[in-house]
Amino acid sequence: MQILPEPVWRERADVHAAAVDALTAGRLERRADGRRHPVEDFLFEYYNFRPAQLRRWHPGGGVALEGAAERADWSFYEYADGLARVDVAAFVERRGSAIDFVRGLLTATLSRPGRFGCFGLHEWAMVYRASDEQIRHGGWPLRLGPDGTDQVVEQATITCSHFDAYRFFTREAAPLNRLAPTREGQVAMEQPGCLHAGMDVYKWCFKLTPLVPSDLTLDAFRLALEIRELDMRAAPYDLTELGYEPIRIETPEGRAEYAAAQRAFSERSNDLRRRLLNKIEVPSPAFS
Repeated sequence: MQILPEPVWRERADVHAAAVDALTAGRLERRADGRRHPVEDFLFEYYNFRPAQLRRWHPGGGVALEGAAERADWSFYEYADGLARVDVAAFVERRGSAIDFVRGLLTATLSRPGRFGCFGLHEWAMVYRASDEQIRHGGWPLRLGPDGTDQVVEQATITCSHFDAYRFFTREAAPLNRLAPTREGQVAMEQPGCLHAGMDVYKWCFKLTPLVPSDLTLDAFRLALEIRELDMRAAPYDLTELGYEPIRIETPEGRAEYAAAQRAFSERSNDLRRRLLNKIEVPSPAFS
């Protein structure tokens, strides 16, 4: 058990909170006046983890904090002899099935090579032959217009492997996907080249809070933000007004640019997967 003196861990907590404040300031400002952002809002609305939750710093399992009596009433914490720490045994008892699922999913994903030929067409399939009311980001124009967007989908080979992207395909687009991902088959199909799988590392971190340390969760959040930007730059929407130059995946140059970025994100997301697996190896001497 590592013990952190009070000045040390409080400084870390303050640094973490300041970093989160900087990353989430735009989200909080927009919420105050009802504005929406098609890129940045996704991580809060889809993943449903609030800035205030991300802001709260946790040391993770196997670390005790001196002088942290206020944490005695926090979920999955225990306080004794002037030390607060995550009650790992209680967490494992309550959330053991979630730990097992995440461990199995990440291990399976790491065992597979990444595939880099999807070119972000999932966002195009979500608006294929859609009415204005069905388009998720209807306040933003389609770069190629409805007909041009549909043509890109019809001429492409769609190979989306992620169920949580595939389930938003329009009814007309779903049969065009060469794969048929399901929730039940997620562990068998997940692969590290998928942008959504890379963003999901953030989800697995916060779902295992406070067992997982907040520095890892914040690193995963930062990566998810970058991935989301790529995701929407390659999407059919024209977001130049927001400063996002499109990646024109309807061209050979655009597809090459997208695949190169996808490969880099695959490597970084795999690094985070390994770090997360290292933190959830339960039981472990660090958790005794």
